[in-house]
Amino acid sequence: MPDGRPVTRWTIGSPDGVRAEVLSLGARLQALHAPDRDGRRANVVLGCERVEDMLGEGAYLGATVGRYANRIAGGVLPLDGTTHRLTTQPTGHTLHGGTDGFATRLWDGVPVREGRRAGVRLRLHSPDGDQGFPGALTVEVTYLLHPDGRLWIGYRATTDAPTVVNLTNHAYFNLAGEGHGTVLDHLLRVESRGYLPVDAGLIPIGPAEPVLGTPFDLREARRIGDRVVDEDRQIRRAGAGFDHNWILDGTGFRRAAVLSHPASGRRVECLTIEPGLQVYTGNHFDGTLSGPSGRPYRAYAGVALETQHFPDSPNRPAYPSTVLRPGEEFRSMTVYCFSAG
Repeated sequence: MPDGRPVTRWTIGSPDGVRAEVLSLGARLQALHAPDRDGRRANVVLGCERVEDMLGEGAYLGATVGRYANRIAGGVLPLDGTTHRLTTQPTGHTLHGGTDGFATRLWDGVPVREGRRAGVRLRLHSPDGDQGFPGALTVEVTYLLHPDGRLWIGYRATTDAPTVVNLTNHAYFNLAGEGHGTVLDHLLRVESRGYLPVDAGLIPIGPAEPVLGTPFDLREARRIGDRVVDEDRQIRRAGAGFDHNWILDGTGFRRAAVLSHPASGRRVECLTIEPGLQVYTGNHFDGTLSGPSGRPYRAYAGVALETQHFPDSPNRPAYPSTVLRPGEEFRSMTVYCFSAG
């Protein structure tokens, strides 16, 4: 780190199967190596090699983002009759926890094992007033990898005063391999009948709208490249692609999405207990960042499948609540299942 503190990397998994690399900087999934149908392995998540990139343009790549993932309009957080002013990005909104969110923090971590699953548990303390959020928050994120290729990400948080919490992982997947072209040839299925349209600032403009008859209808697997070329106003508004929240069907632990790459046979199934899924197709990558491959990341270099509560929920009473109070525990879980065939 710039102040001399070391960044720790944990490597978990099988030399011949799925293997993950997790960093203490941002509780970050820096790499995930998975075999294709012929057993050839590739790193299928985008990541940076330099700490300065992880503290700058590449801050969100693979990171745990919070205290509030996604956007809060105008940096305004109303809670129990008090309005809290949060730090905001140049857009004027709060994104992924503010200007110095969890993605750029150094977390404490210890290796853990649960049955056949091995991994790492990372912990962070966020003081009262951090980025404007009320309440001191203690957060844990646990990565556990099963030999069969299931990556479990579990979240826990407690607070000493009422606050809001919305945590997710911001990995970008490219199942052809990091730095190997775009995800336009990937197939994506999302288990959802509705999504949240957004305004020019990518803030939801109201209730969910049906996906039926729109490019957002991914109830059957669709080629991403066929969707992002659509002239739909919402696709154009997000920069010629997806940067939207889908309202997931059902409740409890269930399948949210499936991403597949026909050429390699690689596939990742996403399961979660969260009510929403933000799909972002990397529309704004401009070649500034490069990963371990040395190739620059350009538009559509990866797609993020961010399980979470809805954007701007603190300002939308009709959305599922993200309020956490003393004596309660925030818990969430998402599983990414990797396979090839």
